[in-house]
Amino acid sequence: MNIYKSNCFYGVLFDNNNKMKANQTYKLAFSSCPNDTFIFKAIARELIDLHGYSFDIVLEDVETLNQKAAKGRYDITKLSFAALGSLGDKYALLRTGSALGMGCGPLVISLPGRSIDDKNKPIVAVPGLGTTGYHLFRFYMDDLFAGIDPIIIPMPFEKIMLSVMEKKADFGVIIHEGRFVYHTMGLELKADLGLWWEEKTSLPIPLGCIAIKRDIDPGIACDIQNLIRQSIDHAFLHPSMAYDYIQAYAQELDEDVIQQHIRLYVNDFSKDIGENGEAAITSFFEKAWASGLIEKSRHPLFAC
Repeated sequence: MNIYKSNCFYGVLFDNNNKMKANQTYKLAFSSCPNDTFIFKAIARELIDLHGYSFDIVLEDVETLNQKAAKGRYDITKLSFAALGSLGDKYALLRTGSALGMGCGPLVISLPGRSIDDKNKPIVAVPGLGTTGYHLFRFYMDDLFAGIDPIIIPMPFEKIMLSVMEKKADFGVIIHEGRFVYHTMGLELKADLGLWWEEKTSLPIPLGCIAIKRDIDPGIACDIQNLIRQSIDHAFLHPSMAYDYIQAYAQELDEDVIQQHIRLYVNDFSKDIGENGEAAITSFFEKAWASGLIEKSRHPLFAC
């Protein structure tokens, strides 16, 4: 078996004699957000050589993926880093496909004139209890508003802004495309959770990742990790190819919003998490352990 070494990671370079991958289709799940469809479009449309691998692809919102991962539904899946922290017995992290970065964190929004501390029990809509956005909100509240006990309402991310506009929630934690359009809906920014994290840690924000079941052979995991990196490289080299795949699933169809989304969330960390990314993930998990949101895992973090 040949070992592939790049500046990013060590991985397996597609051993054609690997019988374990033969006659098997792997269930691959990721979100419909433009960063994920951009990353995976070359795999989904078979624009690169898949080296004999076959994938059954499903697209769902990230909190649904978090919940289904708890049941082991998919072989390879997009997860919030927060969810991965609770699923270390089932899934291991791949070094490619993740969303980490600076200036890309969740935002807290409300109608004009509101302040987080103007109510003892504010109602806050969040994009799921297993999301990084919710965890960051909890960290932020513990740091700055420890005496306030918010009422948390989890819901699909695309419903959060409407819920605030209709006064069903006092505040909303928004992710994905919401950060680009909230101001056009008459909503105000109350806190940038990513900026708060960056000022506290000087590290990128670990938002979402690609994880693989632990019972899949490490050699296969490294093959798939490498395929994802090649898919990202292809997407950057040929951004217009299969662009209809991205448009078909985008919640916000405005072209500028789609492009902003891709530029913000697909970066060098997507190609490889790297040392700085590893430090961010470790810091995030340590904060979550200290807050009682997740338990420490006894398993190694990475699949290979």
